[in-house]
Amino acid sequence: MPEDYYKTLGISRSATDDEIHRAYRDLARKYHPDLNPDDNAAKTKFQEIQQAYEILKDPKKREMFDHYGAGFESMSGGGPGGPSAGGPWRPHPGATPGGANYTEFDFRDIFGEQGPTDGGGFADLFRQFTGGRENPQQGREPNRPTRGNDIQHQLEVPFRTSISGGSAQLNIRRPNGKVETIDVKIPAGIEAGKKIRVRGQGDAAPPGGKPGDILISIRVAPHPAYTRQDLDLVAQVPITLSEAIFGAKIDVPTPKGTITLTVPKSTSSGKRLRVKGHGVETKDKCGDLYAEIQIVLPENIDEETLAKLKETHLPERADPRSNLVW
Repeated sequence: MPEDYYKTLGISRSATDDEIHRAYRDLARKYHPDLNPDDNAAKTKFQEIQQAYEILKDPKKREMFDHYGAGFESMSGGGPGGPSAGGPWRPHPGATPGGANYTEFDFRDIFGEQGPTDGGGFADLFRQFTGGRENPQQGREPNRPTRGNDIQHQLEVPFRTSISGGSAQLNIRRPNGKVETIDVKIPAGIEAGKKIRVRGQGDAAPPGGKPGDILISIRVAPHPAYTRQDLDLVAQVPITLSEAIFGAKIDVPTPKGTITLTVPKSTSSGKRLRVKGHGVETKDKCGDLYAEIQIVLPENIDEETLAKLKETHLPERADPRSNLVW
């Protein structure tokens, strides 16, 4: 092995303790055997780096090396090469890197005080190589909380339920084949595409862990007469020809109950009549209801009625299609 430990770590003889530690970490990251399993040269280099670091990080050993060179190790049976506990890293005879006799050391010397669990950069890469272990001699990372899987589910609710709120039931088939019925609360004003989380009703977790949740994606069934526009509701309200001509008071159902709507005289199809505060209501807002008038004529009109209509001279617009442009 090289006898100039400073050269091995690529530092000057006046390097500070921080510079020694930083140089060691950078080189150990590059040459560690677990990251170079088939590279014998890298394994040898790593041994040299380990030995250099063990000497230079210890003030007494570093002073002896500075005075006597690498030969100081043979000056005492208890020196760095002897049987004392503070000796440099050496593999057990016949040991293979990563094997049972591979000498253990603190990986935090390489990856910093937070170690491979700090979630950053190289530490994540190292965890992939070592199966998530901080140290090849240790098992999986301890005390990491375990949680069951979430279950994704889709649910279609009636239009009225999406506006006024209500409840629904889900049938969930568990891994053991058992079907479980779960009650779900539908909040008032929920929109299509929103999700409801039912906590603790997902897949079970291993002992000591928490079960997952159920995530429900909401679909809203269409309504034959009502549509939603943000917090407003639009109702297609049919009226007769005479109601359109002479005006009328008609009943219109809303989420807050049936109201009486006044239709002005000479109301045309398509005209919207606003009913304030009868739209979609949330915790802090409430939309409006727009009654969109649709004049409905009878399917069959007898000849006598047609003759009377022809005799009736109603004022007409010069051109009712004057605004129809492409």
